[in-house]
Amino acid sequence: MRLPLSQYEKNASGSLRLCSVRSGVTPTRHRPSPSCQLSGMEQLMNKSELIKTLADENAISVDESTVVVNTFFDSVKKALLENRRVEIRGLGSFKIKEYQGYSGRNPKTGEVVSVAPKKLPFFRAGKELKEYINS
Repeated sequence: MRLPLSQYEKNASGSLRLCSVRSGVTPTRHRPSPSCQLSGMEQLMNKSELIKTLADENAISVDESTVVVNTFFDSVKKALLENRRVEIRGLGSFKIKEYQGYSGRNPKTGEVVSVAPKKLPFFRAGKELKEYINS
């Protein structure tokens, strides 16, 4: 399948590569760059971009913002491990959902398999975030 040129960006060597966006097309793995501007498609923000934005907007060093972001993530993970709910007003809440084990089937062989119980993290967007996104 051939994609429109607007979905590609030039890298340092001058060759074209697919931009990292959620577009239904699996992109090649690369770091999104500021030159990758697509109309109607969102770019992904990763942890390092979050750290850089925090540093830039608050006039602190990247090292200090790295500590802040890592402390936040570690605190959320620790609370979830302790089976506590984490609620951040204006953003949403994180909690652990527990699922019981069950008997399933291997789709390839049809063999009955036992699926172990598991816990999965779950995020629910708060009212303010939903209103912000929809305004």
